[in-house]
Amino acid sequence: MPSRLKKTQKLRGHVSQGHVSHGHRCIGKHRKHPGGWGNAGGMHHHSINFDKYHPGYFEKVGMRHYHLKRN
Repeated sequence: MPSRLKKTQKLRGHVSQGHVSHGHRCIGKHRKHPGGWGNAGGMHHHSINFDKYHPGYFEKVGMRHYHLKRN
């Protein structure tokens, strides 16, 4: 059965508190993007994850050559 026909597909992205809640209840609410979208917070609240699993992500390496002409 394709996932577009399943009930969970209808519930994606919704914040609900009833029986349709994907298992998220009233107190700790399931919000869409509580940590920000994508790579947000790499220097701030997600810095531990970035340092641990993506070392060197924010570093500068080498020289920059503007308008490099290749033969």
